[in-house]
Amino acid sequence: MLADFQRFLLRGNVVDLAVAVVLGTAFTAVVNAIVTGLVTPLIAAVVGEPSTGDLGFTVNGSRFLYGVVIDAVVAFVLVAAVLFFLVVRPLNVLLDRLRPEPALGAATRDCPECLSAVPRAARRCAFCTAALHTDP
Repeated sequence: MLADFQRFLLRGNVVDLAVAVVLGTAFTAVVNAIVTGLVTPLIAAVVGEPSTGDLGFTVNGSRFLYGVVIDAVVAFVLVAAVLFFLVVRPLNVLLDRLRPEPALGAATRDCPECLSAVPRAARRCAFCTAALHTDP
């Protein structure tokens, strides 16, 4: 049982996920510091308040701080933008470059009856069992 647990922990996906969570937490702390220290004071200066966290209204003695929500939304948008432009886009470009070119002849063809993709060498469709004509 311990050997199975050890294999589980040392499997590549689990280690990768653990590293991603730790880095994501550290990155979020940096972005939150930037939002709290730089971005929200700029927003607060435009609005005329000392801090966006202080923005709010009171109803029947309950204080609703919509400035805290603004801080969280700005932090989320910044995290999403940085991840998209610095991780997702470059990774997609790299994967597109590394992806092999498709073969000239397609490995499958469409069944004329059910339009399912079947191997080119098949004589019968595996989905609808229609007889397929061989290609010349």
